[in-house]
Amino acid sequence: MIRPARVADVPALREIERAAGETFREIGLDVVADEEPPPAAVLAAYVVAGRAWVAERSAGGTSIGAERSAGGASIGAERSAGTGLVGYLIADLVDGCAHVEQVSVLPSQRGRRIGEGLVEHLAGWARDRGLPALTLTTYRDVPWNGPYWVRLGFRELIAPGPGLRAIREHEAARGLDVWPRLAMRRELAGS
Repeated sequence: MIRPARVADVPALREIERAAGETFREIGLDVVADEEPPPAAVLAAYVVAGRAWVAERSAGGTSIGAERSAGGASIGAERSAGTGLVGYLIADLVDGCAHVEQVSVLPSQRGRRIGEGLVEHLAGWARDRGLPALTLTTYRDVPWNGPYWVRLGFRELIAPGPGLRAIREHEAARGLDVWPRLAMRRELAGS
């Protein structure tokens, strides 16, 4: 189930982010794995602004898209994430579009379309507000980044707007450009 995040969810969001970041260590992107999750106050601000959503396991112990895989989260992942939360998404408004600031899913829940569900929820939110597109920045060649976003309908932006350029400059200043990064956009039909 996807629902708006609550301030009480913030500690679990930070744990989900930590767990998801560890996956980057496997491919040598320690800079991502070592980065601290957003501070609690920052995540709480997204919650209060109505731009944070969570995916949680259903009462039966399965998560969104679990029809593709059996079972729920591992015991350790459940405990680290708190109350059955398995993923989250926070969004900003950038260059007149809904911008995926962060989407993270527990590694034990990969392949269950949880991230896709969160992104589709954001797309509906954006359509309801008359926004023309979703945007994001990501690693071009990391399999669960660039290629994943292409499968979800995103395309590389060759000439990003000023807001996305500022985000990219900030990412470079944080040392995230150790692998090629790019800005992407997905047009929203019916907006």
